[in-house]
Amino acid sequence: MEVIKFTTTIDELGYLSLSIPTPLAAGEVNVVVVLHPVLPESKYKPSYDFSDLVGRLTWQGDAVAMQRMLRDDHPPRT
Repeated sequence: MEVIKFTTTIDELGYLSLSIPTPLAAGEVNVVVVLHPVLPESKYKPSYDFSDLVGRLTWQGDAVAMQRMLRDDHPPRT
């Protein structure tokens, strides 16, 4: 099995043509095609920059004990 990855173009009519040289002998092969659109770099940017909200919580005490206390104070609804 051989995996080949490359970027190519689909023509105006929606056709994708592939011409790929391989080291394989002549004969039948199974071909799997996965189409993943290439997006411009600007579309990868998040709509909002959350970097000003990034921080670290400092916890004093036993976190597991606090979780148990909260769980025991609020029994699950049935």
